[in-house]
This record gives sequence, C-alpha cells and structure tokens, in this order.
Amino acid sequence: MRNKHARGRPLVFVAVLALLLVACDGGESTDTTEASATTEAPGTTEATATTEAPATTEAPSTTAASGEPIRIGILTDLTGFTPWAVQARDGMMLAAEEINGEGGVDGRMIELVVEDSANDADAGTSGYERLAEQGVVAIGGIISSTVGGTVSPLAEELQIPTFLIKSGTEAALTPDSQFMFRTCLPAAPMTAGPVLQYVQELGVANVGVIVADYPWGQSFAAAFEATFEGTDIEYGEIQVAPVPPDTDFTPYVRAIADAGAEAVIATGHPPGNAAIVTLSADLIGDVPVTGAWIPPDLAAGGLADLAIDRYVDFACADYTGEGYAALAPRYLEFSENAMMSDDAVAGHGIVTMVADAVANAGDDPVAIAEYLHGQTYELEGYAHPVSWTEWGELASSAPVVHTISAGPAPEGLNEAGEWWVERLTQSETLEPYQPGS
Repeated sequence: MRNKHARGRPLVFVAVLALLLVACDGGESTDTTEASATTEAPGTTEATATTEAPATTEAPSTTAASGEPIRIGILTDLTGFTPWAVQARDGMMLAAEEINGEGGVDGRMIELVVEDSANDADAGTSGYERLAEQGVVAIGGIISSTVGGTVSPLAEELQIPTFLIKSGTEAALTPDSQFMFRTCLPAAPMTAGPVLQYVQELGVANVGVIVADYPWGQSFAAAFEATFEGTDIEYGEIQVAPVPPDTDFTPYVRAIADAGAEAVIATGHPPGNAAIVTLSADLIGDVPVTGAWIPPDLAAGGLADLAIDRYVDFACADYTGEGYAALAPRYLEFSENAMMSDDAVAGHGIVTMVADAVANAGDDPVAIAEYLHGQTYELEGYAHPVSWTEWGELASSAPVVHTISAGPAPEGLNEAGEWWVERLTQSETLEPYQPGS
C-alpha cells in the first residue's frame, strides 16, 4: 500500500530549475521546497521513523532481526535538490524494505539513516560525520558536486564506501580513491560523448551550445570542444550564460539561432533548461534541445507540450527496458513520487550492492569496498552493467538518450501524466575518465 508522507513537490519546471544548481554545480545551497530537513522514512512496517539528531531520520527494520542491524547512510540534498534527492532516498528505502521482507542479510535487517546535505559543503561534512558516528557500513545518495567533492576526502580518511548518484565533479575521485564509487552520472568530462553520438545519429550539421558560468558548465564546455574537435559538426561560439534567476537567455538563444543551429545543446546549463527550451521553440523553431540528466517527470510536468518530441535527455536507467518495467510499479506503490527516475533506480541499486557485499564479505567497510571493486552488477532497471575502475569511476557507463513523447505511458509506469519516455539511442560504452588526465 502506498505510504503517505508530507513531501515538497516542484510546481513548475521553470521555477525549480531557475533556483537549483543541478547535480553538477559548485554553488551554494538553495532551498526550493517546503520539505523539512527531517523527513519521515517510508517503507517501514509496524514501525515509525525516529529522529536521533537534527536532519537525521532513521528507518527502522521491518521485523525483529537475528543480529545487529546493518546500518547504511543516506546523504542527499533533501533541501536544495529535492526532486532528485527524494527519488534517491526512496529508491534506497524500497530496496531496504524488499531485502528485509525476504529476511534481511543472513537474518540481519538493513537500517537506513538519513542526513540532509542541502547542497552545502558544511552540511554535507557534518552529515557525513554524523553517519560515521552511527556506525554505517556505507553511505549513498549524493547528488550535488559541492557535497561529493567535499566528502570525498572524508570517505578515504574514515574508510567508508560512499556512492555518488548525480555528483559529476572530477574532484570527487583521485587516482588513489578506494572508497568513492560513481553509480549513475559519470565524471563531467565523459558526458560529451553521448551528446556527440546523439547529434551524429540525428544527422545535423550545426548545433548551438549554451553552458552555465560555473564549474559544471565550464567542465562540459571543455569536454564538448575536445569531443567534437575533428568532426564535421559546426557549433560556432559556445554561449556562456549566468545562472538564473536573473538571467535573460534571449540573447544567447538568439545568437545560436542566428548561427543556423539545427539542434541546441543545453546539457551544460541545467538551471536554464526550461527557459532555453521555451526560447528555442520561439526563436529557432522545432529543434531538439538536450537537457542535463533531469528527472523526466520534472521536465515533462513543467514544459508540458513543449517537451513533446523536443526535449532530449540522458539517463543511467533504461526506462523502456524489462527491468525498469518490473521495478517501477513496486516503486510507485511505495513512494509518493509519480514516476521512478534514474536517481531512484541508482538508489535501489546502491542498497542492493551493499547488501550483496555484506553477505559475501562481512560488514567491515574496508572489506565491503574491496569486494565491490571486484564485482560487476546487472542491476534492475539499469541501462548498463555497474562496475568500477581502480579509482571508482564507472567502468562501463553507457547512458540512454531519450525524449519525451506524447505517450500513452505503459500501464503502471507513470502516474505523472499520459506522456512517456521514448528511447532514441544508447551511448557506446564510455572510456572512464582518469583523474588528473
């Protein structure tokens, strides 16, 4: 039965993205919802969530355990990147409930402890330290680059396996990283490859590029130029635009239009996606606009008809695959979210992998990290296998490129509307980025 909990939801895509610096930013925290920093945990049976510290929520086990619980930390931006974070959190909690319902891990129940990192370095650090003090064997759910880059040294110092979902900063991994693992969004320099493949398959000769004037945008711009160099695709001057809410994107989109762009690459400007899509329709016409790993229901809900066959995005989940079709209905029954995004798919996978590691290597965090480095997982709902390089980068990332279609959505997979996700292509396996290269 669906669990009912108070959660802030975005009212419009434009308003949310104008305030958020999506997963790859280097900016300050922005509270975009009315969600409390202390959030009741869904998915518990005959138990209620208890609060042990500010911004901490514990999800008790569903049945009596035969041993000490296995504690896993959730560190995510419940204020700041709420649409992404609640997806990640609920995916992790669903996995815990399902594993506990099957008897746990060798009779031990999984217990999740939540900290709100609020897209803030200090909040992320203090939250990470509180989780460590509570004896968690792993920490997952990290969305923003601000937090990912900040807690990375802590993960190595405290030797706790730590999982990034949408934290694309290169700074989160070093050549010596042993306890940091990416799970969904690869390192920023890897994200231009899927864009090039999509554009080549689209068959256009001229694209316009707009990036945000902060670290994610700058990193994407550098990767874009390096990736597109030597191809026959023209892109003119990359437009570098400030971050909303005070940004007028009109001159940037008009410059792209004047240069004859047949497609717009907005992957480097997540906060401006909604405005760029709208202006592109007005100033250029019916051209596709690539987004930046935005939850599909957030994009489709805010852009409405403008998104149909126009808005293009990327995901580590395969929304049209059999695994997703099996997982998503269980998630929608469990969560207040109206669609399961790839953030939730990744969250579900994190708990699944940690549980497997504990079952096979014990609950020592060092042993868990060592075990994970030697594994390859075919996770439910994923578009590609999950395995890692020696330093924790995704070794076989192959994002799916999709667009929003008019639908109708397959039964049981989308409570957010009639629209659906249409798969356009899947990236070739990306070469892992080597820190310092």
